Amino acid sequence: MSIDEPSCRVFADALELVGRRWTAAVLLAAHRGARRFGEYRSAIEGISDRLLALRLKELEQEGLVARTVIPSTPVQIRYALTDEGERLLSVLQPLIEWSYRRMTVSP
Repeated sequence: MSIDEPSCRVFADALELVGRRWTAAVLLAAHRGARRFGEYRSAIEGISDRLLALRLKELEQEGLVARTVIPSTPVQIRYALTDEGERLLSVLQPLIEWSYRRMTVSP
């Protein structure tokens, strides 16, 4: 199998997306109920407004987060995981569990 095969490229693209700084934190915050920008910022210690906005936009473009504009005064913008975002978190769960086990095992 060559690393240039389509399946390898697709896998590498998926890992790159999920592995970007703050992406996992944004997905987890959404899963735990964050809906508004300020809720994400409060849930994710250390993230800048610029990076949070960038990650939300990227995840929206990837179809993992849905953005809803509520026409009110002032306008409200809400974010939520899509079904595809929920599926991604469910397939990442074994990796999370593996990571915890790995942390508790001393070399």
